Amino acid sequence: MDTLSKAEAARPTNWERVESGLENILFGSRWLMAPFYLLMLVALGMLVVKFAQECWHIVTHTLVMTESDAVLAVLSLIDITLTGNLLLMVLFAGYENFVSKMDIGDHKDRPDWMGKVDFAGLKLKLVASIVAISGINLLKNFMALEASTMTPAKEHQLFWMIMIHLVFIASGVMLALMDKIVASTGSKH
Repeated sequence: MDTLSKAEAARPTNWERVESGLENILFGSRWLMAPFYLLMLVALGMLVVKFAQECWHIVTHTLVMTESDAVLAVLSLIDITLTGNLLLMVLFAGYENFVSKMDIGDHKDRPDWMGKVDFAGLKLKLVASIVAISGINLLKNFMALEASTMTPAKEHQLFWMIMIHLVFIASGVMLALMDKIVASTGSKH
């Protein structure tokens, strides 16, 4: 009889089975994010097309470009490249943090940061990339300015571009400080 009551006690109750089933469903729901990451590949493909299109434009117009136009064209390529890097970083880190670890073993081309970027690190890398992209766009707009064609509307637009860039920088600094504070208080407990 004593053995029977131990076996009965070890058997999950109806509530425990319901709870376990719910937890399995919730845990499995992470796979609903997989299509988002697959569609990021489509977005990355779109960037490849735009990059190729921009390269073709540069190649076919190199001889008639001014120095300023050439620098602006190269900055456009850098802008598209940084956006692609950002997209790839979000794709890899997001998938590994929220869906499933990538089972690619010790592939020689596996990026060093892959599998090591947690959500806090991803946020900081994301903001840093956005600041870099914003800075390049701001630089392109500065270089495209001609003093003779400066209008109040262009001044207003440039002012807001600078303000938005500064907000991105301030956001990045604030995120980094918050993560540092959380890390330092977490290590004391």
